[in-house]
Formats: sequence, C-alpha cells, structure tokens
Amino acid sequence: ICEGSNWKKMSIAFDETGRPFIIVREQDKKERLKGIEAVKANIAAAKAVSRTLRSSLGPKGMDKMLQNQDGEVTVTNDGATILQQMDLQHQIAKLMVELSKAQDDEIGDGTTGVVVLCGALLERAERLIDQGIHPSRVSEGYETACDLSTELLERISDEITLNDTKLTEMKKVAMTTLNSKIVNRFKDKLADICVSAVTSVADFERKDVNLDLIKVEGKVGGKLEDTNLVNGILAIDKDFSHPQMPRRVEDAKICILTCPFEPPKPKTKHKLEIDSVEKYKDMQKAEMEYFQDMVNKVKDSGANLVICQWGFDDEANHLLYKAGLPAVRWVGGVEIELIALATGGRIIPRFSEIAPEKLGRAGIVKEVHFGTTRDRMIVLEECAKSKAVTIFVRGGNQMILEEAKRSIHDALCIVRNLVVDNRIVYGGGAAEIACSNYVAEKMNEIPGVEQHAVGAFSEALDSVVMALAENSGLNPIESLGEIKARQANEKNVHLGIDCMGLGESDMKKQNVFESLQSKQKQLQHATQMCRMILKIDDVIQPSQYE
Repeated sequence: ICEGSNWKKMSIAFDETGRPFIIVREQDKKERLKGIEAVKANIAAAKAVSRTLRSSLGPKGMDKMLQNQDGEVTVTNDGATILQQMDLQHQIAKLMVELSKAQDDEIGDGTTGVVVLCGALLERAERLIDQGIHPSRVSEGYETACDLSTELLERISDEITLNDTKLTEMKKVAMTTLNSKIVNRFKDKLADICVSAVTSVADFERKDVNLDLIKVEGKVGGKLEDTNLVNGILAIDKDFSHPQMPRRVEDAKICILTCPFEPPKPKTKHKLEIDSVEKYKDMQKAEMEYFQDMVNKVKDSGANLVICQWGFDDEANHLLYKAGLPAVRWVGGVEIELIALATGGRIIPRFSEIAPEKLGRAGIVKEVHFGTTRDRMIVLEECAKSKAVTIFVRGGNQMILEEAKRSIHDALCIVRNLVVDNRIVYGGGAAEIACSNYVAEKMNEIPGVEQHAVGAFSEALDSVVMALAENSGLNPIESLGEIKARQANEKNVHLGIDCMGLGESDMKKQNVFESLQSKQKQLQHATQMCRMILKIDDVIQPSQYE
C-alpha cells in the first residue's frame, strides 16, 4: 500500500495480474476485532447478561424491576421477560435473549437456568482458551459432555402416571415451577388450576395438548386467591342490554346476529314528509311492526339468548325484554366468531335466515360482577362444540396481574410437556450434580484436549448449583461439596440443595420435580449457544459516533 495514498484507508489485495481490488471499504470507519480478541469480547458480553440473571435463579431468587420508555414498571424474575425488557445493544447479548426465548417457546420454563448455564460454560471456556486450547476443541468437548449428561438424565428419570384420576405428581411438578415466582404463596391452588385446565383439553391418546384452547384472562381487583378456572370462555367484556333482563341463562340456545335490530334503511336518498298526527302514528306503528316481526322470528326459532354485533335502540330493547329474550349488544367481530366456534352456532346475517339448526348451544351463560367496580363480563360455560377453558386471574394491581399470568403460562407449559413426555427428574440442583459427577468420572476416558473441556463442563454445572445455594442464603462451596460427596457415597441421585430450609436434602421426599424434557433442552440449548459464540473469530461493525 502506497504511503500518502487513499489506499491505506481500506483493506485491499492484488489479483494474479497485479491489479488491486478492495476487500473492506472505508476500513478506518469500522471497528474490527479478530481472533482470540473477538472471542473474548463476545464471551465478556454473554457473561455480563448471565451475571444479571444469576441472582434470579431458584425459589429464593431475587426479582428485577424494569422500566420501559413509556414509564411502565415490570417486576419479575422470569428470565425471558427480563431479557426481553432489557435494552441490549451488543449482538452477542441479543443472542442470549434469543437463547432464553428459544427455551421459553419450546418448553415454557427454565429460561433463567439456561442463560446462567451458558454464562458458566463460556466463563470456563475463556480459561481454557487462555491456556492455549483452540475454541473449536473446547466446543467439541462441550458437545461430548452434553451428550453424556442427557444420556444420564434419561437413565435417572422416573415416569409419572397420567390419567384423569391420579394427577398428584403432575401437580407437584407445576408447584415446583411456581415455587420460584412471586405467586408462590398460592402455588397449591394455582397448580391445581393449571393441571385441571391442561387435563380438560388434553388428548391423552395422541399425547397432545392444544394450549390455544386455554385462555388466560385477568381483571385488576380482588386477590390472587380469587383466581379461578371457568369451564368455558370468558368471551365478552359486556353486560346484558336491559337492567331487568335475567343475569343467568341455563341451557342457552344462542342466536348469533350480525344484523342490527332496526327498520331497514333505503340505500337511495329519500325525504319523508309527515304533515299530520295520523301519518306520524302510522309510521310509528309500521316501525313497531318491524321490531315485533324481528323479535318474533328470533323467538319462533327457539332461541332464549341473543348476541348481536350491532346495537339496537330502546324500542327493540324493550320488546326483547317483554318477550323474555335476554340480549347482549355491541359484541366485537372476533368475539362473535369465537362464540360461534365454541357453541356450534352459525353467524346469521339477516333475520329472514334465522332457523333452529343455526342456533349455538351452551350449558350456562351468566353475567359476572367484580367487587365494587362496575366491570362486568359475560361467561359462557359448557359450550357444545369446544373443550375450551379460561383461567380468570385476579390481582391487586396490573403489575401483579401480569406476573401471575406469566407464572401460570410457565406452569401450563410444564404440565403440557408432561402429557407429551411423562418422565421427570429431581430439582434443587440434584440433576446437575448427578450430571457433574458422571461427566467428571467419564472425563479420563476421553482422549485428547477435549478432556479438559469435558472437565470444564462439569465445573459449569457445579457453578449453577452454587448460584442456587447462594441465592438461598447458604454457603455455596460448602453446600455443593457436601451434596456432591453424599451423592457419590450414598449412590442417591435425588439429593440436592435444601433451598427452602426444610432439613431434608432428598428432593424426592421434598416433592421438587422437574420435567426431563425441560432439563435436557436447557443443557442442549446452552451448549449450542456456547458453541456458536466460540466459533465467531472476526467481528466487523460500524464504529461509534465520534
């Protein structure tokens, strides 16, 4: 490159004929990290994210308070929510958010643990790189150790019985998930609700659960204890159109209308002149007959409830009340479709098309009131064509309500996973310690440099257990050493950290259960993300504003 020329501002090379060509334009305006420097910078970014979540791990983990640009405050210890709310700039930090989201999408729980484990793996990898081991060899060793750990988890897992009568173990797994949330005081009731919701929509033969059939709705007010399971859908944020209409309809035959209760209007411009009392009375009589005819058509079809997408005036409202037809008006298009699907009814666009076979059916339709507020909702229970259920959450304020919804979502996902795969392992760090001991034992059988990486994987698993003990107010090194020694000597893989201080280290007796699928995915996701980060050795990015 010639001194004094503009060529020194860009990366260039020469082809076989000696002609220069540009590789990276405006090199001086870009920041570039290469080789080990790039790997270490990426590891530092990932470790920073991991350290943020480390204190939120486990049942005694701390909560984080996050404020967004609009001033809304979120208090949570859910890993996926914390990372999504954080305004992260570094690309590797954003990858950690994706890691947490992948765990949340696939499993629903373990979002904090997977990020903490990934951070611990990268911390150990940095030490090995400092000792001169190539990042590729480290990632290969981690892959080997991950395979060993998932194999062991399958061997030490227990199967739980799944049927409609015996759901105790399923409830215990849901309680373990809820134990680390803000709502853990009511974990017993919430676990019951989550298990009932999943089992009512589950197809045990196909081992499949459609979570779309479980709606989680919430209203501010009341207490968390008031949360309940509705065997149907809380479809409409409305009330009955007339204050004297009955507030409860049993064995409801529902006429679902998308046409308004009013006389037809000509589409052309028109002018109506009324110059006498008689003509006015005639017009009023004709209008009354229109309304009466509409109400009679609905009544003759056998319907005992009207749900209308449009409004109707006081005249129609009065006639419906007189005819003993409770009605709900101004129901949105989405809700109308949902009600039609759930009740097996047809949406009727014209009064002339009303017929008995087009009516939807539900066991009970009732109006629900909320405390001293004027909020009302219409509840449809025992719908004819749907097994849909609604978990109706109450809470003192919006923040608690949102956190309760997130906690219930996690518990629902874990129970869903048990229907798909009914194998469990034991929590409290018992599974991690068992894997750590097993991997450390197998380490000496692995030839080559990968042996060191396998040992580092074992240490990273110990680091997660130490974080669990530390967050529970215990001495992390002492607790880990004691449980590792006891597991090895007593050959009992159920021993873990007594986070709740119950004086019992056997997690089977403490009923601390975790889904096998969740634990395996945590190990696999963390290892894959770690391998991806270790393989990046060149980072080119625009420099910061001067």
